[in-house]
Amino acid sequence: QVLRFYATWDDTKNMFGENLPYIIHYYLADDTVEVREVHEKNDGRDPFPVLIKRQRLPKTLVDTKNTFPSCVLEISDQEVLEWYTAKDFAVGKSTNLLGRTFFIYDCDEFTRNFYRDKFGITDFQPVEIKKKPPEEVPQVIPPYNGFGFLEDSLQNCFSLFPKPPKKDIVKMLENAHKVLRYQVVLETPNPEDRKRRFILSYFLSTDMISIYEPPVRNSGITGGKYLRKTRVAKPGSTADNVTYYGPSDFAIGATIEVFGHRFVIVGADEFVLKYMESNAERFPPATLQSLRDHFHQQQVVKEADSSAIPTLGTSRQDLDELIAQVQGELTHHKYLNNRDIWEAFLQCDKDGSGIMDKAKFFSLCENLSVPTSATLVNKLIELCSCGEDKICYLDFLRAFPA
Repeated sequence: QVLRFYATWDDTKNMFGENLPYIIHYYLADDTVEVREVHEKNDGRDPFPVLIKRQRLPKTLVDTKNTFPSCVLEISDQEVLEWYTAKDFAVGKSTNLLGRTFFIYDCDEFTRNFYRDKFGITDFQPVEIKKKPPEEVPQVIPPYNGFGFLEDSLQNCFSLFPKPPKKDIVKMLENAHKVLRYQVVLETPNPEDRKRRFILSYFLSTDMISIYEPPVRNSGITGGKYLRKTRVAKPGSTADNVTYYGPSDFAIGATIEVFGHRFVIVGADEFVLKYMESNAERFPPATLQSLRDHFHQQQVVKEADSSAIPTLGTSRQDLDELIAQVQGELTHHKYLNNRDIWEAFLQCDKDGSGIMDKAKFFSLCENLSVPTSATLVNKLIELCSCGEDKICYLDFLRAFPA
């Protein structure tokens, strides 16, 4: 006949301690006690089921001297005043067995009947044992260090083997090869940097921005790629609440801050206006109106320049004769490359209007070593002029057949 109690040993106060379940057996035949550990499947513990082997357990000891060699001598009846008996175990109470405190929360049916018949105890209400849930350690995201994209760096905080962040595939397919291009200038106190012109490209498929500076000959600046494709956050954005620049922010005259450098939008591609008009509900009315006003102003200037071109009517024959004379004079200048001259002028005329500022015209002629000081060439320039500061360079290029 064996009394069986279900108990737990809470050792969580010590380092690496746990709250483990045990079964206490009390043998009525010889008043011995045995403590066995309850193992569960895949609990990660070594298979040693017996914590305390079957033996009589002392409850109260005699006050022994400090010289008593307890590490080598077993406790005999002479050192024990009281041994554990059946009346020392009860449901809902704790008992100390060899220095370990076990809390008894339930017993089996035979044990209940024994205590009911022997001691008249009828209260065997089991105590519900709940394991304390582990404390949730709040996940603290470290501050963004500036390397890579914010979403890529954030994945390192969620997994030991980070996965690439999810992309909007539908958006990438719908906006593949769609790029909005703007002309921007630097907002800087340095007068030399104010003359620099940049092309800002916004890629609709990935919401990234790149900036390119077209090379200008003899400007002292190399030009080329200024900013590789990346997403640019607005000023005041944080890693927790980040907002990026989008097409709705690119109005004519707006200022864009790119990693400490401020750019002012002064122009845009015609595709930008067409795209915004086709998706007008997605953009602020002020942004769309600024682009409409910009292109309307360009159209007015182009019409005014075209109306300022003089009709050569009766002087067309004189112009052809003068061009023939200039061609005869330029045959002595064998260093001139007519193809390079045509390409240089056509590249500078972005609008294809055929009209160019005289300052830019003379600058190109100087770079291409065109003898503008020659009498016939100077006369041809006067004949092709449109007002004081414009020139119809297409008529002038007839003197340089490619």
